[in-house]
Amino acid sequence: MAWLLDAGPPEWRQLDALRRHPIALAHKAALYVQGAVEAARTGYRQATRELTHHLPPDAIHAVLDAYRIEGPRLIALAQSIEVVEQALRGHPFTPTLRGGGRTGAGPPPPSAA
Repeated sequence: MAWLLDAGPPEWRQLDALRRHPIALAHKAALYVQGAVEAARTGYRQATRELTHHLPPDAIHAVLDAYRIEGPRLIALAQSIEVVEQALRGHPFTPTLRGGGRTGAGPPPPSAA
């Protein structure tokens, strides 16, 4: 459960309820990280407008690059937490292929004709 505790602020480690109830921890972590995803999206959308008069263009590009790196990391973390939460709730895990790529296994997709 340390991994889920790491997804939130350090203060969570002091909360007995979260350490004793992994489902509660997973639920809280999911909400917390989803909030971070939304904050990163908002920050990315607003960075240029909000920072133009305070930072040089190269710094704004660096800030946008930081959001481009952080966004996918946060989304992957949110997805991982969701899988863990579902497992803790007793839901079976069903692996899926992401990104639309084919692995070469199985029959080809149906024709769009």
